[in-house]
Amino acid sequence: MLDFSFTSPTKYIFGQDAEHSAGSMAADSGMTSVLVVYGGGSAIRSGLLDIVLKSLQNSGIAYIQLGGVQPNPVDTLVRKGIELCRQNSVNGIVAVGGGSVIDTAKAIAAGVPYNGDFWDFWAGKAQIKQALPVGVVLTIPAAGSEGSGNSVITLTPEMRKISLRTDFALRPKWALMNPKYTFTLPPYQTACGIVDMMAHIYERYFSTTPGVEVTDRVAEGVLQTIIEQGAKVMTTPDNYDVRANIMWSGTLAHNGICGTGRKEDWTSHAMEHEISALHPNVAHGAGLAVIMPAWMTFMAQHAPQKGAQMARRVFGVTNTDDTEAALEGIELLRKFYQSIGMPLTLSELGVNESEIPAMVQRLHENKGAIIGGYYQLTAKETTEIYHLAL
Repeated sequence: MLDFSFTSPTKYIFGQDAEHSAGSMAADSGMTSVLVVYGGGSAIRSGLLDIVLKSLQNSGIAYIQLGGVQPNPVDTLVRKGIELCRQNSVNGIVAVGGGSVIDTAKAIAAGVPYNGDFWDFWAGKAQIKQALPVGVVLTIPAAGSEGSGNSVITLTPEMRKISLRTDFALRPKWALMNPKYTFTLPPYQTACGIVDMMAHIYERYFSTTPGVEVTDRVAEGVLQTIIEQGAKVMTTPDNYDVRANIMWSGTLAHNGICGTGRKEDWTSHAMEHEISALHPNVAHGAGLAVIMPAWMTFMAQHAPQKGAQMARRVFGVTNTDDTEAALEGIELLRKFYQSIGMPLTLSELGVNESEIPAMVQRLHENKGAIIGGYYQLTAKETTEIYHLAL
């Protein structure tokens, strides 16, 4: 196990009526004037946004609103939010929504006190020294952004999609999580979230670091829970306990605990970002359902040990040959994804073989000539993986 430093300062309030604490939590974290960021109409239709605004008002917190965040969030709305905050002396951000909303809120929080372009942080030209505090009212369990220091933003018009990771600066101060607001999520969106949180675990689980049995077992337990509860939620979407287990799994998958003391990978996320950058209508989870099994298939032929362990411990595979066991586990994973309505091939996403060279080029421009923590990949290997996903 590697030496590590782990900080997870987010305060979680989980359960019935959690959303009513927005005002008191904002006040406790020093917010006096906030920007409330949200997405489309679901927060309005459900009445959640009104509850949050009333809670802020009752606690004496001034607020302005910024709606319209779309999946695969872009820099243009971030810039608008930064300007609104500066014009209105905002000192806190409240995100009401899922990962795209939270990631947008984090980017705004980083940009407000910075003298340059906020994209400098995502481009690797600067490091975040300070940011406005962020609070979250979660509606979509998937990205785990409510408990992480990460944010993914796409730069237009280049459509360059970059993930920024911070240990502390962009971690939300608090997250309010009421599973009842996930009851009406469409099945496809629920399934995309399930794939996303599983991928967050796999990116950490596939590691070359020895002696990490505790985090291996944590990861395996959460994966088994997601698979079990994920099957149930598709037939009983209004089951509170099922939704609650999935919601909390999404947080545990990405708050960093599964990655402590170990080298991580993150190749599949980087490869998927190139898909949804070129095809913004492709949901991140749907892209991962295609790319992650393809990446695992490549690994089964080149570094099968971790995939074999996952297959045996998570899916109950008994084959003693590592490569064959890993491949059996991948097939069971793909069957699970298919059972919850996820695509399995790039063609199902509308991605053509002719687009692979451009994706490979942009991937290595963004991430370097050699990528991967579990197994190092050049453009030759990433091209092969994209072809495996066809």
